[in-house]
This record gives sequence, structure tokens and C-alpha cells, in this order.
Amino acid sequence: MALLFLWVLASGLALRRYYSLRKRWTQMRLDATHHLVEQMVGHQTRLAQESVELRHQEEDAALAAYLRHSRKMDQTAAAVAAAVPGGWLILSLLLLAPAIIVGDFTTGGLALSLGGTLFLLQSLDLLSEGLLLATDAVVVWGKVIPLFRAAARKRVRGLPEVAFETRASQDGEAEPEPLIDATDLVYGYRSGLEPVLQKCDLKIRTGDRILLEGPSGCGKSTLLALLTGLRAPQGGLLLLDGLDRSTLGESAWRRRVAAAPQFHENHVFLGTFAFNLLLGREWPPRQEDLAEAEAVCRALGLEELLQKMPAGLLQMVGETGWQLSHGERGRLFIARALLQHADLLGFDESFAALDPVNLERALAEVLRRSPTLLVVAHP
Repeated sequence: MALLFLWVLASGLALRRYYSLRKRWTQMRLDATHHLVEQMVGHQTRLAQESVELRHQEEDAALAAYLRHSRKMDQTAAAVAAAVPGGWLILSLLLLAPAIIVGDFTTGGLALSLGGTLFLLQSLDLLSEGLLLATDAVVVWGKVIPLFRAAARKRVRGLPEVAFETRASQDGEAEPEPLIDATDLVYGYRSGLEPVLQKCDLKIRTGDRILLEGPSGCGKSTLLALLTGLRAPQGGLLLLDGLDRSTLGESAWRRRVAAAPQFHENHVFLGTFAFNLLLGREWPPRQEDLAEAEAVCRALGLEELLQKMPAGLLQMVGETGWQLSHGERGRLFIARALLQHADLLGFDESFAALDPVNLERALAEVLRRSPTLLVVAHP
């Protein structure tokens, strides 16, 4: 029994290593996919700005690291799947061999010992296979659970209402403290390569309207991801109202800083139009929440879409529901960010797909509803 306990403990350690490798492998695969899509979207800009010999250097390094990690993960999975039951069989037979050779076993005792060994062999085989599948499920669940938490987030009582007034300093008054204070921020996507952001300093005060322009790949989207808490800086200091993210808390940080990411990083989920609009708000929504969502949609020029959909805000959308055009999806993403009631709103190339009329309407609504605004765009 003690031997079986030690063997199960050793198997648990191997499974723990597999979990760590699988988790890292999943993140590497997602990062590579996101990077590939981003490079495809900015393909023409990349051709114009990057030299031929360096154009695929980053992808080659990332792919090599991914393959090395995949090999380690597969070896560990094979060890858990094969070595756990197979090793137990070999170890059991080695322990039984001396007694069999010298004839210490009765026929009944030998049959009982071999039967128990084979029963444990089959049990360990099924257990190892099931634990590998369960580990994969845990890793996948860790990636999708933020979506469920966002949809089920409860309204926090006692929080002050968002102030939409600009805290501009008056004559004789001290300049207000910054809402966002970033000092010497550093962030890189892959070890060994030059960071995308280095020694980045930024101060954003309530009421600011900031346009961040720059060429593709210069770190605009990365900076916005740091400000919203989607990524953590690898160096430097990032404060929101004088507090860092570990002090303020991840949930509180994301309630106060919201953004509409780039189009390829944003999604329309299977569900109602209202569900997609009110992600991050209390669910199920109150009547006033639905009324506010409808008002924002009408202001963004989505009134015709609401009239066409038989169920209006309650119309199912997504891959198997109502199909939205490119521009309608873009305005949905803008409305989703506006409905967060965050102190700072960021929009990453959110207006690129809009025609001039809807662009003007969207900008007017964004300026009206954003306490503090950061817009990322190409020059």
C-alpha cells in the first residue's frame, strides 16, 4: 500500500509538470495566432517598413520556441500516459519475482497478487488518460472563464458615479493629479528580442482627449493593453489614481479603464445583441440598462439595424444568429466600451471601418460619453 501511495504521488508530480507545460503551450499558441493575425492585417505597412532580412525573424524565433515547448509537453504526456501504468506493472513484477522464484507463494496467493496487479494496471491506465483530459479541460476553462465572469459580474454597491466633468485646472489652482501615471514602462512579447515599449512615460488626466498615432508595430496597441490591465508591464511603474494594479485589484482596475481593442481581437459572441452590448455589466440587465444600450446604438447610427432585427435588442447574433456587417460590428464594439461607464476609455483603430457619416456620429457620441479618452490610430 505504501508503494502504491508513493507511485501515485510520483505520478501526481509528473501530471503537475504536464499542467504547467500545457498551460504555457496554450498561451504560446494563442500569442502566435494573435501575432499572425495582426501581421496579416498590417501586411502592406509591414512590407513598406521592415527590411526583407528581418521580416520573418520574430516569427521564426517564436515558432522554434513553440516547437521546443511542444516536444517537452508531448514527452511529459507520454510519460504520464504510458509510464504510470506500465511502470507500476514492471515494479510490481520485480517485487513479486523473488517470491515466485523461491516458491513462497501458494497458487491462490499468486493468483490474488497477479490479479490485484493487473487490476491496478488497468485502473492506473484509465486514471492517467482521464487526468490528462481533465488537465486539458482545466487549461481551456482558464482561458474562457473570464468571459463568464464578465457576463455575470455584479454591480458593486457604493462606488461613486462616474464624473463626466473635466478636471481642468483653473487660474491659481494646482494642477490635478493624473488619472494614469506611467513611468519607464517596459514590455516585450518574446524573450531575447528587443521590447516593443522601452522607457515609456505617460500622464493622463481626467478630461483629456488624446490621439495616439504611429506606424504599425510601434507599440500603440501594446500600450493600450497595459493601460487596460490586459497585459502587465515587465518593468516600470503604472498607477491608476496613485495605486498600482496589485493594490487596486484587477477587477477594480478593469472597471475604471475599458477599451475597444482592434477589430481582429474583438468578438461578437453567440447570444443576444443586448448580451454583446452589456458585457461587463450586471446580468440579467435592468430595464434602464436596456434603455441606455438602445440609446447608445441609436446615437451610433444603429437604429436601422434595430428596426430590421425582429427581436430588437433581444435578437440572437453571432455565427448562427443575425449576421452583422463589418461596420455594424465596429459600432457594436464602440457601444460596448461606452456602456462600461469607465473613467478612461480607449479605442484602438475603432473608427477605421466607418463611412464618413457614421464616423462623424460615432466620434460625437464617444466624445460626449467619455470622461477621459485615448484613441489609437494610424497617421
